[in-house]
Amino acid sequence: MLCSRPVGKGGNWGANVGLLKQPRFRGHSFHRLDSKGRLRIPTKFREILQQNYTDGLILTNMPNCLVAYPPEVWEEIESKAVTMSQVQPQQRSFVRYFIASAVECEFDRQGRILIPPLLRARAEIDQEVLLIGAMQSIEIWSRDSYEREMERSKQNFDQMAQDASVIGV
Repeated sequence: MLCSRPVGKGGNWGANVGLLKQPRFRGHSFHRLDSKGRLRIPTKFREILQQNYTDGLILTNMPNCLVAYPPEVWEEIESKAVTMSQVQPQQRSFVRYFIASAVECEFDRQGRILIPPLLRARAEIDQEVLLIGAMQSIEIWSRDSYEREMERSKQNFDQMAQDASVIGV
């Protein structure tokens, strides 16, 4: 949400400015896929893409959800992944599961992306989904999978917070 507050020297009441300066995906919202598997991306996420990245998404697998990256962020991931071992089984499996499953998603005129059936099936996504802003990416969850994940996270929060404190969070 945007606030009206003084901006700049001397202030300028009524100017809309965000409270946070970094263009990151934050927040969550419920959505429904249409009968063809298309998903409308929320305006607040779309604006971040349009103002800071190429207006499109790269969509791939995670173990319990799908994750969508701006193309520039995805290219950084691929540039690191290309250095992975071609003979180490875990690294090859990672490339197959995460990198090779990626698809380019362009927006249609209504601001929707098409989620391919194979990716929907892997994430157990039917119609009702939850979009989660995860800073540099957008996670796409089935409602049931997300609720299970939140329960696991709640049970393990102290350990997760301790792990995050190592990097100063």
